[in-house]
Amino acid sequence: MTAVTELIPPQPAPAAVKRKLGAARIAGIAVLAVWVLLAVALAGMVVSGWDQAKFLRYGPRYLHGLWVTISLVGLAVILGAILSLPIAFARMSKNRFLNGIAYAYVYVFRSTPLLAQLFLIYYGLGSFRPQLEAVGLWWFFREAWYCGLFSFVLNTAAYQAEILRGAIESVPRGQHEGAAALGISKYIAFRKIILPQALIVALRPYGNEIVLMMKGSAVVAIVTVYDLMGETRYAFSRTFDYQAYLWAAIFYLAIVEALRHVWAFLEARLTRHLKR
Repeated sequence: MTAVTELIPPQPAPAAVKRKLGAARIAGIAVLAVWVLLAVALAGMVVSGWDQAKFLRYGPRYLHGLWVTISLVGLAVILGAILSLPIAFARMSKNRFLNGIAYAYVYVFRSTPLLAQLFLIYYGLGSFRPQLEAVGLWWFFREAWYCGLFSFVLNTAAYQAEILRGAIESVPRGQHEGAAALGISKYIAFRKIILPQALIVALRPYGNEIVLMMKGSAVVAIVTVYDLMGETRYAFSRTFDYQAYLWAAIFYLAIVEALRHVWAFLEARLTRHLKR
């Protein structure tokens, strides 16, 4: 057996390695400087071009369009989440018929543009007015707002179904086997064990889907819905002032930034037990 008779004297910290200013860093700094200059220029143009008369005239219309956008996207996301549940379970089903129908639905709505889907519902179904009146659905499909909501729900349901399916299948098989070994029923095991773990995995993709839906909602302005972009088009058609679109961009940026912070808070709250 050996014994330590002399302690190692303390050593100074190693010298910091100076990073060389390479071409990549120079290019990154240059790009960042350009973006900062653009932001300063935009802020200067907003301040210098401020017109109080336009603000008082079109400000309430912007707020109304903002409310239409938020309500439209909010309802679409909630209804899409409800619709995505049976679609996700059908995608995981061993029944080839159910799996095939769900796969075709998801494939079509994820592979075609949202604008094309909106046109097919608004203009396409509008050509079947006698048939829709016969079944009492014309009141729904004659309104552009309802058509926009319907297209958004169908679109986001396809994406949310794939998010949910992937999250559920990412839970290790051992969780199912452990619950079965303890005599826990499949329903209780799914609700208490599998689903909470899956939702943590799906949390960030869900946030991305909501942000994408918020930005994509501007397409409803093309079918005469006066959402935020619709009111912006109206203001521009009366003033021909490019700042109308600049203010719309600021509103969308504020909404997305608020959603990002809310989702970051939820993620930090729900995953606090995973932090070391």
